Amino acid sequence: MTTQHKFYHFGIVLAIVLLLPLSISAQQNRVHVMTVEGVIGPVTAEFINSELDAATNANAEALIIQLDTPGGLMTAMRSIVKTELNAETPVIMYISPKGAQCASAGVFISYAAHIFAMAPGTNVGSASPVTLGGGGATPGTEGQQDTTQSETMMKKVTNDAVAQIKSIAEQRGRNGEWAEEAVREAVNITEYEALELNVIDYISPSLDSLLAQIDGDTVEVASGETVIQTGNAQIVYREKSTRFKILDTISHPNVAYILMMLGFYGLFFELSNPGTIFPGVIGAICLILAFFAFQVLPINYAGIALIILAIILFIAETQVPSFGLLTAGGVASMVIGSIMLIDTPEPFFRVTWSVIIPVVVTTVLFFVFALGMALKAQKSKVITGVEGIVGEIGIAETPIHQSGTVAVHGETWTAVSDEPIPEGTEVRVEEVRQMKIKVSPVHNN
Repeated sequence: MTTQHKFYHFGIVLAIVLLLPLSISAQQNRVHVMTVEGVIGPVTAEFINSELDAATNANAEALIIQLDTPGGLMTAMRSIVKTELNAETPVIMYISPKGAQCASAGVFISYAAHIFAMAPGTNVGSASPVTLGGGGATPGTEGQQDTTQSETMMKKVTNDAVAQIKSIAEQRGRNGEWAEEAVREAVNITEYEALELNVIDYISPSLDSLLAQIDGDTVEVASGETVIQTGNAQIVYREKSTRFKILDTISHPNVAYILMMLGFYGLFFELSNPGTIFPGVIGAICLILAFFAFQVLPINYAGIALIILAIILFIAETQVPSFGLLTAGGVASMVIGSIMLIDTPEPFFRVTWSVIIPVVVTTVLFFVFALGMALKAQKSKVITGVEGIVGEIGIAETPIHQSGTVAVHGETWTAVSDEPIPEGTEVRVEEVRQMKIKVSPVHNN
């Protein structure tokens, strides 16, 4: 063998050695892992749906969702469930870490997953729909009718939720009877009880143990049965994009509410003082962000209308002597509007009192006191500058007719008068004419 052939064969062997790890890595199974914490809303639904699409496009073995939620909106939950039931990639719901919970809407989306696992020290249940408004009955027939209507609506919502979760349980081979109790009776169980009752598939203390447990499992995806291969799988952690992080932050009801109020303040400043620019720009940005957040929140536009009405009443209070009636109406309108702003019975989607009260108090103080004082100052007599001496009393230092001098506020002014004024006479300043003042004798007024 020639030296040239030796180098040729050595090059082939070296290429194989270098490319073999890359080939093995390329063929290695991948599992996408994402984390969902907190309330389930439209942003969460969009995040999960987009990540499931990404896992499918990447030919991932599965999408594992590490979940810890107190619940959320029914509309967002239905969107996620629909995506899971029609998914081409297996979805594994993993209630984690220790101390995490899976309640309300979380139970539905976990039941719809192909595999449902829980970490030790977690719990699942309390899937009852929240009562839709109302409250107790009021005295009389009208109150009884309201209560009856509320109870009827509650039955419809509950029966609908029961039918849905039982259908999901049948699809995934889970305990439908317990699921119905979780909706009707709000029962809650630990991970060990859940495993015994066939609510979950595995108890997994860690993500690695979960991957080992589900390796080789056969699940039914939209296109048919598939075997999950997670042995030595590469874990790909999926983080929220900047867009989702921003949307998640501003879509919090408290943040969206504050942005809306700042937007109103900014635009009012700009309209009151045209040309200021900065308040108008900030106000416009805040309003755009607020209405962007409102797209993913169940907004009651009657609440927005009441808040706008409150601001109008506060402004009117500075113009009309209503003895506080307009202010009281504005406070009531703003409080009611703030409570009504988010149209959902879920408490974690409401604007909290710790935000509403400071905003209302600040708004009242600003419009009634700060703005009122500013308007009063604009209407008051000018007391500084050239115009400030109009109406002041001075002494004629020289005889005044066509021309003369007057001492006013310790200054000497050139003065004119329509009639002769002797030296030493008290005079009143009538007007200022190009740095000259027109005066008249005090005793003639």
